[in-house]
Amino acid sequence: MRIAVDIGGTFTDLVALDDQGNLYHNKSLTTFEELARGIQDCLTKANIHLSRADSFVHGSTIAINAVLERKGVKTSLITTRGFRDIYEIGRGNRPEGYNLFFKRPTPLVPRDLRLEVDERMLASGDILQPLDEHSARESIAELRSQKVESVAVCLLHSYANAAHEQRLGELLRQEFPQVYVALSHEVLRECREYERTSTTVLNAYIGPIVIRYLIALERLFKASGFRGNFLIMQSNGGAMSVETAKKIPVAMMESGPVAGVIGTAQLSEATNFRRVISFDMGGTTAKASLIKDFHPELNSNYYIGGYVSGHPMMLPVVNIVEVGAGGGSIAWIDNSGALKVGPRSAGATPGPACYGKGGKDPTVTDANLILGRIDPEYFLGGGIHLVKDNAIQALTEHIGDPLGLDLEEAALGILTIANYNMSLAVRAVSVERGYDPRDCVLVASGGGGPLHAGAIAKELSVPRVVIPPMPAHFSALGMLLADLKHDYVQTCLRELAETSGKELAERFLPLERQALERLISEGARETDILMRRFLDMRYRGQEYTLSVPVDADLSAHGDLTSIRSRFNALYHEQYGHSAPEEPVVIVNLRLTAIGSSASRPTLRAPFREKDKGKRGERAVVFEAARGPILCPIFLRGGLSPGERLHGPAVVEEIGSTILIYPGDLAFVSEFGHLIIDVFMGDRT
Repeated sequence: MRIAVDIGGTFTDLVALDDQGNLYHNKSLTTFEELARGIQDCLTKANIHLSRADSFVHGSTIAINAVLERKGVKTSLITTRGFRDIYEIGRGNRPEGYNLFFKRPTPLVPRDLRLEVDERMLASGDILQPLDEHSARESIAELRSQKVESVAVCLLHSYANAAHEQRLGELLRQEFPQVYVALSHEVLRECREYERTSTTVLNAYIGPIVIRYLIALERLFKASGFRGNFLIMQSNGGAMSVETAKKIPVAMMESGPVAGVIGTAQLSEATNFRRVISFDMGGTTAKASLIKDFHPELNSNYYIGGYVSGHPMMLPVVNIVEVGAGGGSIAWIDNSGALKVGPRSAGATPGPACYGKGGKDPTVTDANLILGRIDPEYFLGGGIHLVKDNAIQALTEHIGDPLGLDLEEAALGILTIANYNMSLAVRAVSVERGYDPRDCVLVASGGGGPLHAGAIAKELSVPRVVIPPMPAHFSALGMLLADLKHDYVQTCLRELAETSGKELAERFLPLERQALERLISEGARETDILMRRFLDMRYRGQEYTLSVPVDADLSAHGDLTSIRSRFNALYHEQYGHSAPEEPVVIVNLRLTAIGSSASRPTLRAPFREKDKGKRGERAVVFEAARGPILCPIFLRGGLSPGERLHGPAVVEEIGSTILIYPGDLAFVSEFGHLIIDVFMGDRT
């Protein structure tokens, strides 16, 4: 049996696949005071014993939350003498040019904890000044006196030659063994000192927190008799061993959100949709990502906390745009009397007012309940009974009365603003990147995604919405679909015209050996390992690069004309022009190593005869002008392949509700996906 658990801001989701191909799933409220307890709650509810499991895949927001909330450990930075302020100076860009009060991000390591050692490495990898071990020991003694918990080491040009960093790491472990040590060459071997330093600091800042969390889980698993493979979801859409996660915890920054994108990519390939927008709405946030030709877009220039005031992380991350709008997002009125929704969330505790757990603020879930869009008796399949009177009181007291709105107007106002906020995320991954939403399919997942997807599709003229199987557990399901995966990079500044395929093949070999060793140690079979090679290239004199895929057998290339032609074509596709006569420079070698999963669950919704047919009717408000409309209610499990539904209608399943608007036409695919053709006319 394979088990996957995704811990979100409101709910913890579990999906399990047994040896016969049967899928099990469950959902419980996230227990922030003890995250492992939320996992145990899911296992208990699903009646799953860890002793039966061969592997456990896990995604969590613990790493990114520690950074966003600045709750990491006391961290120090050791760097080359004269360069300790690189981390604070950063880049000369000004993200908000007209903001008079703009401030650069506050470093995670204060200046008094940024220490220097005497050494100097050249960009070529040659040693200009040997490491002075006396100055290194003085710095280590200072760190001991400051009682730091973690140390980031980032020496100048260590990506080209890591000898000094390796020795400094040895000294740290000898003289300060209790401290967590992050060496930049073990995290990232790529030029750009500021970004490389920031990435290493992030790794050190969260390292001890992540290790304590993973050790707590390992103890839970050991006590439960688990003897299988414990894997952690990465930001690049792959999985890694728990031992790798302890060394490079920065790689799991976005480990939860990316899993749903991986599931969407698998779905797009199965259904042959080549342009897909993944839309995942949970209890706290909504996420959007673009899948092109069955592969999610990756970004190596990622900022934890946003581009304006965040910390750069120069590791591959599935390109996700996230907004603070979810089922638990709180509606409020600002000082000017305008209605706002989010980003503050009611979370799992106390939760929306209708949960009856002490929440007093009106939320998106409360608005949906008042408008009849969700059933108070069937929320989470009956796992939580919603109290409608609490929702009415919260909306009336905090929104309706202050703004002079009746109950329905207040609820519709909340949903209109929430839908608009979420559509901005979808717009950011499509329109703002040159893709027309009318040429895309919207795949909606998360507990709230299927409920809001129709409105967002209409807002952006997306013609088709697909609701996958188990949408409320789709991120956890995506983890079961993920392969072992690792990305490697090595700066190699060379003129393309002066390079041969044989030379490049030789330079890739160390990366390939490292990848092969790691994947085999994590349980991958050598026959199941796939290597993808890329060259980061640019025209001479430019700053930024494009990644160009290259053939496996580089040594067969006498010259690199075909690679040059491929770069020109990619450049033209990206920017609308190219410069075929200009010299081209290779900046980095990149390797993506994948250990294919032995078995994957089929993205197929099960059909249950007992759920077939209409189970009742409910008045649902879609628009203020039309008032409540009596809608038929169906259970998702009772919809067989080929069946069609005409909107308006409501389809319910455990953890999610699918809203089919008036005029929309829904049909069930052969795999059980609910495909909705969106009516673009006037619904009135």
